[in-house]
Amino acid sequence: MASSNIDFEQLVRGAGDAVIVCDAEGAIVLWNKASERIFGFTEADALGKSLDLIIPERQRQRHWDGYNKTMETGVTRYGADLLKVPALHKDGRTLSIAFTVSLLLGDGGQVTGIVAIVRDESARFAEDRKLRARLVELEAKTKTGDN
Repeated sequence: MASSNIDFEQLVRGAGDAVIVCDAEGAIVLWNKASERIFGFTEADALGKSLDLIIPERQRQRHWDGYNKTMETGVTRYGADLLKVPALHKDGRTLSIAFTVSLLLGDGGQVTGIVAIVRDESARFAEDRKLRARLVELEAKTKTGDN
């Protein structure tokens, strides 16, 4: 199917994962419905704001160091890697998210922004923690001979 037949606005609007686009300065310029569902901020809350809206304070410096380096060099070390980090919900709770990033380039090849496709993995991460704790408990019982 030729890309001219695809309604990309409809695709982004209907995606089950958050689609967030930031400009070269890090201001949010696109925030779809799934972003609202995952993070609790409406489009009006998010547009024009910094990503600090959803980045926990302790991760901000590292994030911005990498973001600014990517804007300067046009290179991201993450490529198609799935990144797993904490994030903030509007109500103040911490989320566990997984996401990929892609660079957006202007006509001259300069980086004009970044798109992130984000999924809330909080429930799965919590379940994984419970399973690991149960495994440790069972291994400890096995070593002591308890049943």
